[in-house]
Amino acid sequence: MNKRVGYLYDPDFLLHDTGPFHPESAERLRAIEKALAPLKPRLLALEPIAVAESLLITAHTPEMVERVRQACESETPIDADTVCVRASWQSALKAVGSGITAVDAVKKGQITRAFCAVRPPGHHATADTAMGFCLFNNVAVTARYAQSQGFEKVAIIDFDVHHGNGTQAIFYDDPSVLYLSTHQSPAYPGTGHTREKGVGKGLGYTFNFPLPPNSGDETLLPIYRDKLPQILHLFAPDLLLVSAGYDLHADDPLAQLRVTTEGVREMVKQILKTAGKTPVLFFLEGGYDTRALGACVAVTVEELLRF
Repeated sequence: MNKRVGYLYDPDFLLHDTGPFHPESAERLRAIEKALAPLKPRLLALEPIAVAESLLITAHTPEMVERVRQACESETPIDADTVCVRASWQSALKAVGSGITAVDAVKKGQITRAFCAVRPPGHHATADTAMGFCLFNNVAVTARYAQSQGFEKVAIIDFDVHHGNGTQAIFYDDPSVLYLSTHQSPAYPGTGHTREKGVGKGLGYTFNFPLPPNSGDETLLPIYRDKLPQILHLFAPDLLLVSAGYDLHADDPLAQLRVTTEGVREMVKQILKTAGKTPVLFFLEGGYDTRALGACVAVTVEELLRF
């Protein structure tokens, strides 16, 4: 069997211990591993590297990297939501490293698609601040690394129910990275208005589609069916990265969108259809009902295997 879809996971991700009552727990990845068990024989397992700090500072300030390191070493919470233990440092380095490993595999011709089952998540981490359960911005560092490897134009799609303020901010003035987000509004972190379109040379390369609470498939899917193809075809990316947050699901406890599992499948179909032959890498972000999370990742990977 020619395995063209990569799967990136590491047991070290389970060691990022957020405590007994935190929604972003290791149980999320255990649920994904169980849900994907029937599909594993068709996937190419790739081992994430632990990235060097020289890669982290392509998207983050050295001071921010040092603050996160010290917080992990002292096991001191970064804020009320963003907690860490000593092992979180290695987990975070490998979460970023999943993207680096996947990009290398694409460049070598090993894969054309991948799913990175990582934690901690990343899309809220800004250039200088860890926040919102996120230590480093996995997708942002991957985008910068991909550009260093010849993927000059990178598009990022973010369907997490919460707006990826960190990813948007990092690339807000950069015309070589397009950012498109669908998210609930109002909701944490309060960014992602339609008027936020980029600045300077980056003006026109940020696209936000805020959705009111209780929006479901009928509101979300037309964006991916009708708007996304127009936007991506004009940009013509060399690589597509997806911040895959499954807290948009109707059963998720942290938000109020009403997207179904089959709605997620159709959204992923539309993303892959629009991407065509462009390589696509998915990165786990949110998703806090473990049953729904496992089901949504399974349908995502099923669709990855079809293209």
